[in-house]
Amino acid sequence: MPPPSRSLLWLGLVLGAVCASRGPAAPGNATDPLNVLLIIVDDLRPSLGCYGNKLIRSPNIDQLASRSLLFQNAFAQQAVCAPSRVSFLTGRRPDTTRLYDFNSYWRVHAGNFSTIPQYFKENGYVTMSVGKVFHPGISSNHSDDSPYSWSVPPYHPSSEKYENTKTCRGPDGELHANLLCPVDVVDVPEGTLPDKQSTEQAIQLLGKMKTSASPFFLAVGYHKPHIPFRYPKEFQKLYPLENVSLAPDPQVPAGLPLVAYNPWMDLRQREDVQALNLSVPYGPIPADFQRKIRQSYFACVSYLDTQVGRLLSTLDDLQLASSTIVALTSDHGWALGEHGEWAKYSNFDVTTRVPLMFYVPGRTAPLPVEGEKFFPYLDPFDSISEVPEPGRQTGDLVELLSLFPTLAGLAGLRVPPRCPIPSFHMELCREGRNLLKLFEGRGEEEEPHVRGNPRELIAYSQYPRPADSPQWNSDKPSLEDIKVMGYSIRTVDYRNKYWTFHFTHHKFTSSKAGKRQHLGKIEWKICRHLLAWSGSDHRTVIFWTRA
Repeated sequence: MPPPSRSLLWLGLVLGAVCASRGPAAPGNATDPLNVLLIIVDDLRPSLGCYGNKLIRSPNIDQLASRSLLFQNAFAQQAVCAPSRVSFLTGRRPDTTRLYDFNSYWRVHAGNFSTIPQYFKENGYVTMSVGKVFHPGISSNHSDDSPYSWSVPPYHPSSEKYENTKTCRGPDGELHANLLCPVDVVDVPEGTLPDKQSTEQAIQLLGKMKTSASPFFLAVGYHKPHIPFRYPKEFQKLYPLENVSLAPDPQVPAGLPLVAYNPWMDLRQREDVQALNLSVPYGPIPADFQRKIRQSYFACVSYLDTQVGRLLSTLDDLQLASSTIVALTSDHGWALGEHGEWAKYSNFDVTTRVPLMFYVPGRTAPLPVEGEKFFPYLDPFDSISEVPEPGRQTGDLVELLSLFPTLAGLAGLRVPPRCPIPSFHMELCREGRNLLKLFEGRGEEEEPHVRGNPRELIAYSQYPRPADSPQWNSDKPSLEDIKVMGYSIRTVDYRNKYWTFHFTHHKFTSSKAGKRQHLGKIEWKICRHLLAWSGSDHRTVIFWTRA
């Protein structure tokens, strides 16, 4: 049996101190604060049964959706890991965190902004991090934002160091660092995979918190379906290649602005993709290999689903389902060949749209009765007659920025105030809307720009580029290389993409003369609103098209 992790040892000390100060825990009652389980998945697009995909086997996430409020149109603010995670965990847009790459820590370079777990910690919660919650490295101060955000040291699975090493058995019998990497788990280093270890750690932490007098906030970050597609090989069987189609629109569109395209360089660096000898930047990838990519992505999703299922069934086993909010989302989507695109790194819907659902005991579903299994584990290999309907769903446009105020409100905490413009001096405020009223069957939080007109709901995303055409660092430009900033404005009727040139990283501004180009009243109002929240004096050319 492996020794207890550092997180578990620290948690024992923290809970011991809490018990000593508070005395024995009282029996639960309706006024006890709700716990929070936040599940963050890496690179997961809404390719799930609960979002209408009939091919994908995701029974455990679908079961969660059947007891949740599910958001059909949720969007990330930047389609790359570190900027997106810092954005929704602080409730600030990338133009406020000033993180567009992986190379700065917002508390140093933008402002000492509070985070979701920090806010819960300051309100009496024991906060814990398992797996990839913040992006590791400089962007979270090489500490996952400890000690600000977490009560105990964050946990990272020991096997994640092998993710990009030569552990993929190729047709030649040799080990490679491939994109497609189905494995026999007993043969890989340590005999396990990172997401399996994260689930096991999270289950142990839940067991420790079961008897705690303090409420908990547990964030669990899963790696898959992030590349490489390294997953237990049996999940391939769920998706025979003859059942896997190409993307419905696999060609690069004629007339696509060069600046909008990302050349998916991280895929090209994998040994099996290098062997295809593809042209740069447009490829294309041979059709048979496209199917294999899609097959492995879907297999990763089903593997992920089993880990989510094990975690949720533990809430039943520990009788925590009636006292724990569960939120599940992703940091961004992932292109699977649509428009000749792969990976993330763009402003297209397929990379910015994410799954988002909230289970709230007694609100999105009745409280479970004693002995009832709310989240029994479901095996994706079992025959599934039909996908359960989401408990409730909404088509309103929402942003991941809303995660902060919405979780706070659902847990009964004071919702942070709206941020002024600019807000660099404010440690605690939020730039996203509070979605709490949607859980009461009413509309969005009433704010001046949306009151009485749901068509004026807006979701914004952005992406930087080093040049106006694809090059080697177009996907992940460093701040000092950014010359162009692209914005996406999504409404019910419109999808607007526009690119501001001559971005200056010292001043975080752009300067290219622009003008109003025959926009209607609502459209121009939306554009002015975009410029208002950015707090900038950008002068930009705006191109507007119907969705």
